[in-house]
Order: sequence, then C-alpha cells, then structure tokens
Amino acid sequence: MYKLLVYTLLLTLIFSCTAKKEAIKNEVPEAQITIAFGSCNKYDMENLLWDDIRKAEPELWIWGGDIIYADTEDVDKISAMYNAQNRVAGYKKLKKRTQVIGTWDDHDYGLNDGGTEFISKKGSQQAFLDFMDVPADHPRRSREGIYFAHNYNGSLGRIKIIVLDTRYFRTALTEDTETEKRYRPGKYGEGTLLGEAQWKWLGNELRTSGADFNLVVSSIQFLSNEHGYECWGNFPHEVDRFKQLLLDSKAKGVIILSGDRHISEFSKIEIPGLSYPLIDFTSSGLTHAYSDFSGEPNPYRLGGVIAKESFGLIKLNMITKEVQLKIVENDGIVPLEIRQNY
Repeated sequence: MYKLLVYTLLLTLIFSCTAKKEAIKNEVPEAQITIAFGSCNKYDMENLLWDDIRKAEPELWIWGGDIIYADTEDVDKISAMYNAQNRVAGYKKLKKRTQVIGTWDDHDYGLNDGGTEFISKKGSQQAFLDFMDVPADHPRRSREGIYFAHNYNGSLGRIKIIVLDTRYFRTALTEDTETEKRYRPGKYGEGTLLGEAQWKWLGNELRTSGADFNLVVSSIQFLSNEHGYECWGNFPHEVDRFKQLLLDSKAKGVIILSGDRHISEFSKIEIPGLSYPLIDFTSSGLTHAYSDFSGEPNPYRLGGVIAKESFGLIKLNMITKEVQLKIVENDGIVPLEIRQNY
C-alpha cells in the first residue's frame, strides 16, 4: 500500500511538472506578438525581403501602401496588377502562413498624389478589397473608403490595428509656389485628409478601444512635415485634431505606422497630457528606396535615415508592455531600432 502511494505521488508530480512546462510553452507565443509592415513595392521588381519577412515569423503582415504602382484610371489594369502581385513567389509563401491586411496609397489608388477628385476611386476600391480577400457581401464593400479596424485578441492582451484611408476623401493639396518644395501647409481649418465620416469612425474606434496597443496605419507620414511632399502637416488642423483625439480618447499605446517616402525612419513627439510619447514609424522601400537621399529636416527624428530597401518589424511584449521597433534590411540586417515602454 505504501509503495502504491509513493508511486501515485511520483506520477502526480511528473504530470504536474509536465503540465506546468506545457503551460509555459503555450504562453510564450502570446507573450510577444510580432507584426511586420512595409510599403513602396513594385510587383515586377525583385523583392529581396520576402524571405527575411517570413523568417521573422510575424503574426500579421500590414501593407502600408504603394503596393503595385498602378497609376491608371483603368480598374481592369489595377486588378491585373494586384493579381500579378499575388503570383509573386515570395509573397505567396508569406500569405500561406501569415494574415495580411493593409491600406493603399496614391499609386494603388490610381493617381499620383491623388485624392477625392480621382474619377475611378469607386472601382479602384473594389479592386483593392478583392486583393485583400474581403468577402463580396462584407459591409466594407458598400462603404466609401477602405478604412477599417482589425483586432488581435490574445490570452495576455489585445492589439487593435486601425487602418486609415488618406486618399478617398482627401481634398486638394496646396502647391508651394515660393520654394522648391512641392507642397506647403494649407490654410488652417480648410480642407480635409480623412473626411468627416472617417473622422467620426476613428474617434469611436479610439474611444471604445480596450486594447493594450493601438497601431494606426497611415500611408503618409504624420510627424515629419518639413520635406514638402505629402504628409499630415499639409492639413495642420487635422494634425491638431488627431492629437486632441488621443488625449480625449485615453487610448493606450498608440503608434503610427507610415510609408510613402522611400526611406525609413523613426519620429517621436511628447504631447502634453499624454502618458506616453507618440511615435511615427516610417517603413518605406520594399523594392526600391531613395538611394540618392542627401538629407532633409525632421525635428522629431530619432537616429538616422535608412535609404535602403527595408521593412518594419514590431515586437510587442504583452507582459512588460515594451515595444521593439526595428528597421530590417536584406539578410536580416537591423541598421536601426528603438524600444519604448508603455
């Protein structure tokens, strides 16, 4: 009888240790969530980064815009280019094991620096939603604009990805006729980047978010605003509106993910009243980068500018609330990274 009790106790201990190890093993993937994103990709150019993206094993891939470089009013041609991108071997492999979401930018939309005036925007939207595998009967099919929210719910926390549309509703830009820059900020209070319907939706998404982290995907840069190209700074009242929304909503851990520029960089600002700094992580240049980049002002920049083909990698620790943001080049080289606690 004594031997039987000892044997039973040993089995219980072994099972308990095994179960504990298994529980720890199962928690590890949830403790750190990996997300990759990038922009400025030509389907007919070699992309050397797809294997590096797969090696990072992201739970999610986010397109930051300029996916295909269509630049046409012909929706059939836009669709054909999306189909060609879907046939790219490296991308096909990524899609087999990684969920894909994202936004468009002007070259996918169909008009360089285009906005609300683009005559084919309705058809272009449907072609984009086809590419993103959005079901034909989904509400996004009947709503103007491609903005939407994606929720990632894990056992240790939640992440919300808020994908903006900076094209469909954007009013005319103000050309800079006094300097060599392309655009300058418009008159305060005039014009819109997001449009009122999208602003209302964005406010609701941030105010009701219970996520530990809220990643806001904007195809164009939010913080860097002195280069003279497209950016939120061309609509200064909308920049202020977004900052105020962050304060009013009390949304946790908001990080902006942007593209468009063919360079990659980190920008950061302290907003009075906000308990964390606002970071704008720009990742741009999947197949082609601004290799002749010689510098431009950005008072919010952290570190340098990466003018090589690269993608962005985000590692969110759901226990410590620390975020690692990495710019990754070919062969997994990381020329620049930052960390931030939330």
